[in-house]
Amino acid sequence: MTSLRDKALVMMNIHCFGRNLVTASSSLPPVQLPAQREVHFWYVVPDEVRSTNLLNQYLEILSPCEKENIFLMHGEQLKKRALLARALVRTTLARYQTNCPIDPKSLKFRKNNYGKPELDWQYADDWSLPALHFNISHTSSLIACGVTVGSPIGIDVEEKQRRLKNDILAFAQRFFSPHEIEMLTHIADPKLRLQEFIKLWTLKEAYVKALGKGFSASPFKTFTVRLRDHMKGDIHAPPHMISKVPDITVEPSDDLKNLSSNWQFVLLELAGSHYAAVCIEQDSIDTGNGSIPINLTLRKTIPFVEDECISATDSAVVIGGLTRLGV
Repeated sequence: MTSLRDKALVMMNIHCFGRNLVTASSSLPPVQLPAQREVHFWYVVPDEVRSTNLLNQYLEILSPCEKENIFLMHGEQLKKRALLARALVRTTLARYQTNCPIDPKSLKFRKNNYGKPELDWQYADDWSLPALHFNISHTSSLIACGVTVGSPIGIDVEEKQRRLKNDILAFAQRFFSPHEIEMLTHIADPKLRLQEFIKLWTLKEAYVKALGKGFSASPFKTFTVRLRDHMKGDIHAPPHMISKVPDITVEPSDDLKNLSSNWQFVLLELAGSHYAAVCIEQDSIDTGNGSIPINLTLRKTIPFVEDECISATDSAVVIGGLTRLGV
């Protein structure tokens, strides 16, 4: 019997030589569920997915509603990114199998009261089904999906070279808290100021998405993200090392009761070209315990073709947050 690993190798060869993908090779190697305080972060680079046959295969696993939404979009690149985003979610979640293989096409989704997508198991009476939480983010050049078990998650990815049409400080005045504006104001170097702005934006968006209440219920100006040591020249954590302090914190405004500070963050530089932020809720038994890191596993993927585990020595650098990056 051909192993999953052998099937994956066959698929890689088919992809590399540009041949048609066949149904027999369309397997998703199963992945063990994330443990407590563990995050699985999957991402795909759209420019690396060039096979029309593969894109058609992704289309086949989508629901009729998802297909219709994509077809209504204008521009081939926009359609492709939307297709890859939905395919990444379905193929990623289908890997976390309990008793039997799960067809990505069979997965159902729902939205909470604020519009955040959630996985809707159709067999809720099966106690063995995992309490999977996920969140997705994308730019024109990278699409990511974060997964946890039992803990709400929010992620965001932003291009490091992102350009703003407006002045950074003027833009920050509209969306950031007074402390964040003051921090940016004291950075004289325009390039460094832009990088700190993008980091803050990435973290704030991950936090709002983790809350799952929508941007109208948690505007950016109503909370402050603090990056300790943001003015130091070298704030990168050494490879394979746990950052020594939880240097990213969130402080909601005193008059906001729907926000909380019981969240942990990780901030990464990914592939040398993007910032990625992860935000998960702290377990109630761990609240106030700053000694427990988030275990983070990064995987670069082309679904149905290949998966690559990314370590701190490859394309990921921890910038902030108490975390242990998997190898």
